[in-house]
Amino acid sequence: MRSSPVALFFALAASLPAQQGEQDRLAGRYAATEHGIAMRDGVKLHTIVVAPRESAGTLPLLLVRTPYGARGMARNFAQRFPELATDGYVFVFQDLRGRYESEGTFVMQRPLRATDPSLAIDEGTDAWDSIEWLVRNVPGNNGRAGMFGVSYAGWTTIMAAVDPHPALRAISPQASPADMWLGDDFHHNGAFRLSYGFEYAAMMETDKTNQPFRFERHDVFDWYLALGSLRNVDEKFLHGRIPTWTDYVEHPDYDGFWQRQTIVPHLKACTVPTLNVAGWWDQEDFFGPLAIYEALERHDSDGHNHLVVGPWNHGGWSRGKGDRLGKIPFGSDTAAWYRAQVEAPWFRHWLKHEGPLDLPEALTFEAGANQWRRWDSWPPEGTTAKTWFFGDGGRLSLEAPTTTDDAAHDAFVSDPAHPVPYRQRPIQATYGPGSKWSEWLVEDQRFVKDRPDVLFWESEPLTEDLTIAGEITATLFASTTGTDADWIVKLIDVWPDDHAAHGELTGTCLMVANEVFRGRYRNSFSKPEPIPAGEVVKYSWSLHAQNHTWKKGHRVMVQVQSTWFPLIDRNPQTFVPNIFRAEESDFRAATHRVFRSARHASGVTIPVVTGR
Repeated sequence: MRSSPVALFFALAASLPAQQGEQDRLAGRYAATEHGIAMRDGVKLHTIVVAPRESAGTLPLLLVRTPYGARGMARNFAQRFPELATDGYVFVFQDLRGRYESEGTFVMQRPLRATDPSLAIDEGTDAWDSIEWLVRNVPGNNGRAGMFGVSYAGWTTIMAAVDPHPALRAISPQASPADMWLGDDFHHNGAFRLSYGFEYAAMMETDKTNQPFRFERHDVFDWYLALGSLRNVDEKFLHGRIPTWTDYVEHPDYDGFWQRQTIVPHLKACTVPTLNVAGWWDQEDFFGPLAIYEALERHDSDGHNHLVVGPWNHGGWSRGKGDRLGKIPFGSDTAAWYRAQVEAPWFRHWLKHEGPLDLPEALTFEAGANQWRRWDSWPPEGTTAKTWFFGDGGRLSLEAPTTTDDAAHDAFVSDPAHPVPYRQRPIQATYGPGSKWSEWLVEDQRFVKDRPDVLFWESEPLTEDLTIAGEITATLFASTTGTDADWIVKLIDVWPDDHAAHGELTGTCLMVANEVFRGRYRNSFSKPEPIPAGEVVKYSWSLHAQNHTWKKGHRVMVQVQSTWFPLIDRNPQTFVPNIFRAEESDFRAATHRVFRSARHASGVTIPVVTGR
């Protein structure tokens, strides 16, 4: 505890809610001690060590560093990690600086010391100091430590590997953010993730514990729309009390502030075996795990950097069976299989030196075919890039347009006063009762089919299975009557209209990949520019990676729109230096045109797996 490093003992099983079966028996085999571990600057971090009451020998340490409450994780560890608890480890759960029961000041995504000579500590030094203390002071440890965690705890895990403690022998950063401006929680390609960015910052920085923002309306779509310009957030609600919101406002572009936070440039070695884990439908951090894997792979001379991607939402591999997401079935218990057949053997191999490690370079779940695939590299070699081109009459085709009429296009009016919802309404608060935030990426996209401000192109039914593995890119030739615009592209798998064969999935439009791009950043993420009104401009950006099969008889669909509210803030469509300070009068409707001629061929390029 803060006042003393002396351990406070308690029986963990007694502190648990009533449980049944194996998890209850597992909890009963462990007991916990509490410690206030002093960091190099004297700040003490609240740490709970959960160890077997009896052990035949020494055991490795497994450390989770979290901003979400170490006590709750320790109390429920047998429910969270039954496979690992069965194997036997000394589990360690620690509150980050300034969170819950730890001393110090919490800093969202605290930068690495390497980015600023004046910094004395970072999450890496706190991990180092913690491991040093644990190895020296926890009875019965074998001198080897591992770290893992989901989301923020995944990020603290990879931060510990930049300059790792010698005892750190294996890590698994899971759904870790890598860059909060380019593609993770707070921004995507410069577009601000309004509802999540606002609600997460308010939850984390109102108090030392999680305090969700209280909305006045059940459907937060109405609340955010009534809010108007983002300049009203501080004036009406936060009043300068939330540091991260202040950072959003003062750093709208990809400047030094955001660049100091990204970990990617600092991953210059792969000295600790690393199991990167991601979910294809992660609603928060899909960009990060792949960016971290790719950065480490450039330095992985020993073959110790691996990637696992399954059919999961944010952290979906760490709980439940994983047999479905929303109404989309996967044909097996993918999450339970991962925990038993991948995660547990990973730590067993590196920390206990037990058992072989039968793990390929990349292990991915191929939805549609509903099978795990093993790859020697990621993205896989030998795929063929094919482009689905937009055509007239809403046709999507692998044949490039041949028309020489450069004016050929489809158009829509984008009105900030009437934005397209990103999921079906009502849209509950991210952390509110009944929220569907965790599954919105697999929602049926037919809910926008009658919107005049959403464009559709659809293929004929496929005559054979179509499998992709690797990165997907969108290319738009587009114009606007405004001077700024957002472009959102969604790649979709459309089920056949055959109820007898497909039941509740009949006609389902499942997003396979998607991403937004803010037009002002087409030339530079650091120096935004107005879009020349009326000019055709080329935009090209990643829709990220996927491994997916469209089954025979399914169709490929692409949707294009310019609002995705309130997931993404409303672009005024009039260029202003800082959208967070836009005036109400800056928000104007604009006509957007997407071109589809031989010269201006818009489409989506996919990596097709051939030769199966």
